[in-house]
Amino acid sequence: MGSVKDYFSSLGSGISSLIKGMTVTGKEFVTPKITEKYPENRGSHVYPDRFRAILVLKYDAEGRHKCIACGTCERNCPNGTITVETKMVETPDGKKKKKLDRYIYDLGSCTFCQLCVTTCPTNALEFSNDFEQAVFTRSKLVKQLNYLPEVPDPEPTPEEKAAAEAARLAKIEAAKKAAAAKKAAAAAAAAQADGAAPEAKPDTAAEAPAAE
Repeated sequence: MGSVKDYFSSLGSGISSLIKGMTVTGKEFVTPKITEKYPENRGSHVYPDRFRAILVLKYDAEGRHKCIACGTCERNCPNGTITVETKMVETPDGKKKKKLDRYIYDLGSCTFCQLCVTTCPTNALEFSNDFEQAVFTRSKLVKQLNYLPEVPDPEPTPEEKAAAEAARLAKIEAAKKAAAAKKAAAAAAAAQADGAAPEAKPDTAAEAPAAE
C-alpha cells in the first residue's frame, strides 16, 4: 500500500513541477520581446563606438591613408595578425622613399587587443564596429586593408624643384670640398713627417784613415 502511495505522490510532484515550468515558459511566450530585432533593424541600429569588430585603415576624402609603413603595428601584434609589405619608390625630387605596398590583416587570428591602434605613430588605424564578417572559409578572413588605388604624390612646384636642385648641387660641392680638404690635410701631414725625420749621421769609422 505504501508503494502505491509513494507512486502517486511522486507522480503528483512531477506534474506540479511540470506545470510550474510550463507556466514560466507560457509567460515568456506571451511577453513582448525586448531583444534586438536583427537583421530587420540593421539600417537603424546604433552600435557602440568602442565595439571592436575589424581593423581598418583610415582614408581621407581624397583616398589617402596615413600609414608610413614603419612596421610598429606588426612588431607589437602579439600573434602575427598583421603583415606590412613595403616598397621603395623615387620621389619627384629624386629621393628614395619607403612606402606601403600591401597591408595584410588576418581577422581570424585577431585578439582585438588594439595594440596596433594605440601604438601607431601616425594614427592611421582604427577598429570598425561592422561586426558582419562571418564567412564560410578561413581564407576570406585574410584581408588587404589598403584596398583603394594608390593616389600619386602631388608634383612639386617649380620653386620646390629649384630648391631641391640647389640643395643637391650644394651637397655635391660640399662633398668635393670635404674630399679636397682631406686630401690636402693628408699631404700636409706627409710633408711634415718627411721634414721631421732625423738626418743620417756620417759613418766616422769609414772616414777615419786606415792605420799604417
